[in-house]
Amino acid sequence: MRAIPLFLLSGWLALPVHAADAQDWLKRLAEAERGQSFQGTFVYERNGSFSTHSVWHRVEEGGSIRERLLQLDGPAQEVLKVDGQTQCVSGALADQVGDAQAWPARHLDAEQLGNWYDIRVAGQSRIAGRNAVVLVLAPKDQHRYGFELHLDQETGLPLKSLLLNEKGQLLERFQFTQLQTAAPEAGALQPSSRCRPVRLRSVDQVVEGSWRSDWLPPGFTLNAAQLRRSPASDEAVACLMYGDGLARFSVFLEPLQGAVVEDARSQLGPTVAVSRRMATEAGDVMVTVVGEIPLGTAERIALSMRAGASEQVSQ
Repeated sequence: MRAIPLFLLSGWLALPVHAADAQDWLKRLAEAERGQSFQGTFVYERNGSFSTHSVWHRVEEGGSIRERLLQLDGPAQEVLKVDGQTQCVSGALADQVGDAQAWPARHLDAEQLGNWYDIRVAGQSRIAGRNAVVLVLAPKDQHRYGFELHLDQETGLPLKSLLLNEKGQLLERFQFTQLQTAAPEAGALQPSSRCRPVRLRSVDQVVEGSWRSDWLPPGFTLNAAQLRRSPASDEAVACLMYGDGLARFSVFLEPLQGAVVEDARSQLGPTVAVSRRMATEAGDVMVTVVGEIPLGTAERIALSMRAGASEQVSQ
């Protein structure tokens, strides 16, 4: 278990700490994500840069979830999702449709996460004028980062989410400055005319049986696969998305068609990107791993990719 520095726990009113309490709060969070409508404004911080966003999240009859995100400062960027699937994007996002969350909501499995994280209630806080319970999720290995979640006592929604490295240093922050738990009006969920439709093809027939990873961090499974058009060519790029129930990363595989490219590695806040050339019988392919995981883990994943039978997509 990685130790959480004491200064991260200072200033909070201690609560009775039992593993069951933490599991109960994670279950409340999962229920809130599926059933709680809300709207509000949050601040996102990464690598010393800040941006402010509005979010509208509406649970409709039948359980369908419609969500719209709008960046309020800097470049105009907008995202509309229905049941987690991106419908349209605008601004710079239109050219790089990623899999990042529009806000710090994740479909959590409390029991599953207990296999990979030590989870505890750390205290109480107050965020956006609302009382919150603080959960700390410390990773049990070196292949994922730690999380600190401040959950609304009334609804279980995440009011604040911190991503921390092994030294307890902040990598990423989501924090609501204002939150209303009433369902937003239907008009607030309508995208602007600048929001460009997104059409992603499923690659069940294309990628199924085409790729595999010889090594994955414990607990990570293949969640989804998509085919995307390369921004640099007409080639189709396979995208495999993995997760452990909290942390996520994607692997992109792009045919090079004789292009000369160099291996590369970079990190911006919590997000790493590792690219390496891989030789296959059909020609060289550029393998790129992108996600909120340690750099060494991303490098090992990139080296493990092979042409051949791929993993079964988890349900």
